Amino acid sequence: MSEIDEQAPTKNPAKTIAIGVVLLLIILAVTYALSDRLAPSSSRGFVSAHVVQIAPRVSGDITEVMVQDDAVVQAGDPLFAIDPRPFELALRQAEANLASTVQGIDASAASLVAAQAGVTQARTNLDTALTDADRTLRLEKRGIVPVAQGDAARAKVADAKAQLSTAEANLESARKQLGPKGADNPSILAAQAQLESVQYDLASTRVRAPHYGVVTNMTLAKGQFIGAGNPALTFIDAEAAWVTVDLRENQLQSIEPGDTAHLLFDAVPGTIFEGRVQSIAWGINPGRNVQGGLVVNEASNRWFEPARRIPVRIELKGSQDNWPRQVRVGGKVHAVVFANGTSNPIALIARGFQRVRSWFSYLY
Repeated sequence: MSEIDEQAPTKNPAKTIAIGVVLLLIILAVTYALSDRLAPSSSRGFVSAHVVQIAPRVSGDITEVMVQDDAVVQAGDPLFAIDPRPFELALRQAEANLASTVQGIDASAASLVAAQAGVTQARTNLDTALTDADRTLRLEKRGIVPVAQGDAARAKVADAKAQLSTAEANLESARKQLGPKGADNPSILAAQAQLESVQYDLASTRVRAPHYGVVTNMTLAKGQFIGAGNPALTFIDAEAAWVTVDLRENQLQSIEPGDTAHLLFDAVPGTIFEGRVQSIAWGINPGRNVQGGLVVNEASNRWFEPARRIPVRIELKGSQDNWPRQVRVGGKVHAVVFANGTSNPIALIARGFQRVRSWFSYLY
C-alpha cells in the first residue's frame, strides 16, 4: 500500500499559482476598464484661473507704485501711477478750446445778423434801382431822356441784383458757420468730445485693479517709462478658479456636465474636496504641422500611438470662499469623476484609492 502511495503523482503548486495570477490579472483588467468608464481618474489636473496682463491705456513715466509683488488687492485699488502732467496740460488746452468755440459761435451769430442786414440793404437797393430804372426807361421810350441814361439805369439794376446775390451768399455762409444753436452745434460737440477724451486719458494715468485678485510678476519701478498697451504686471482673478483635468478619450464615454468629482490638491494633503464637472472641451490641437499649405507627414516608429487627452473643467462645489488658501494657480490636482454615482462598487474602490493617496500625499 505504501508503494502505491509513493507512486501517486504529486500536485504541482506552480499551476495553481499561475491560474491565480491569470485570474487576478483578468480581475484587474476588468476593474481597470470599468473604472475608466464609471469612475475615471487622473493625476494630471491643475488649478486654473483667469490670468490677465495689466497694461496702461496711456504712455508715460511711472511716478508711483502702490502695490508689492504677490499682493492681494480689491476691486478699484490703485496699482501704479503714470506722470499726469502732460495730460493735465492737454486738459487745459481742451478746456480753452471749448471756451473759444463757444465764443466763436457767439461771434458767428453776430456775423449772421450783419449778413442778414446786408441782404436787406441789397434788396432795398434793388427795389430802388428797379423803380428808378422803370421811370427812366419809360422816359427813354418817349425820347425825353437819352439812350445813355437808360443804359445807365439798366446797369444800375444789374449791379443791384449782383449785390443782392452776393449778400444772400454771405448770409448762407454765415448760417452754415453758425450751425445748430446751443449744445447741438457741431463745433461745440466736437470740442466737448475732445475734452472728454483728454479727461479720460488723465484718469487713466492711475491704473487700478479690475476686481478682487492677486498681483504677481511685478517688474515696475519708479521712473520707468511704459508704453500704452505694454504689459506692466500679471493679475490673477480670485473670483473665478477651477480645475482642469486631462482625461483620455475613452474615459469620457459616460461623463456628463454636473457629474460629481472628488479633488485632491497636493497643496492640501489629506483633504478631499467635492466638485462637479462644469464642461468638457470640444477640441484640442493635435499638433499637426503645415508647410507650403500642406500637412506635413509625421513618421512614427511607435507600436501604439499615445492616447489623446481632452481637458475637463471641474468647479469646486459651493462658492469661491470654499477654495483653500494654500492652493495656487497651476498647482497639481488628482481628480476622480463619478460618472455613475458615488455608491457603486467601482466608485467605492476609486474613493478608497484616492483616500489612501491623500494620506501618502503628506510624503511628497
